[in-house]
Amino acid sequence: MDNKWALITGASSGIGYAYAEELALRNYNLVIVSNENIAIQEKGTLLEEKYHIKVVPLYQDLAIPRAAEKLYNICCKKSIQIDVLINNAGMFYFKEVVEEKESITEKMLYLHIITPTQLCYYFGKEMKKRQYGYILNMSSMSAWLPFPGIALYASTKRYLKNFSRALRSELYDYNVSITVLCPGAVCTNLYNLSDHLKKLAINLGIMMRPEKLAHKGINALFHRRATLMPGLLNKLFLPLILLLPAGFIRWIMRKSGLLPIIKKSD
Repeated sequence: MDNKWALITGASSGIGYAYAEELALRNYNLVIVSNENIAIQEKGTLLEEKYHIKVVPLYQDLAIPRAAEKLYNICCKKSIQIDVLINNAGMFYFKEVVEEKESITEKMLYLHIITPTQLCYYFGKEMKKRQYGYILNMSSMSAWLPFPGIALYASTKRYLKNFSRALRSELYDYNVSITVLCPGAVCTNLYNLSDHLKKLAINLGIMMRPEKLAHKGINALFHRRATLMPGLLNKLFLPLILLLPAGFIRWIMRKSGLLPIIKKSD
């Protein structure tokens, strides 16, 4: 196992760090990537000391052009052969598309579409030649939910879901397995909830702890599953949510104040 390497994006906290710990427990050496310089260096040291593995912490912004190529070239220069690729880096916000800053919109497109696609291209090409490898892409339950307020988030996550399923078929005969994970809400700082609300959401089964999600995700990956949507409530409620008409959803959003009520002039 000394030569087994995994690369995880967005690994300085939350789900990404949980993936790092899960793979470290399985004796994988790690390349961990984040745009938080101090945090990723600290987590790299912590993982090395705790699990006695090799860790290469990289400070890199993945929301810029050619970020994936740069990351791939760093691994090549260090003679690191990636056996497991985890495309986890992402962002979330609740806002109407035309009300958000253009720079934030562009950042999400890079994090959810361009960079993970290019990482799959560079590392997937190598895996195909070796006829061995695993890729896990983080989509979301929202990939099925084209709702106002999360229009861009849901659409980019749907791209990741569909792209992963197609890439899986292309690489299937080369012993390269692609898994796409579609979780619901996960207990991270993404939602800015108080500790009390987080604990309540976990107890009600509305949220999942990142450590539990990472364990389920890595198990699904190594069992070569195509798709995983963890959580019984997610499986139960998704078909019901999909039956809601768009007009009813808009009505709920306006009544809740999440969408503005526009008064028409005479």
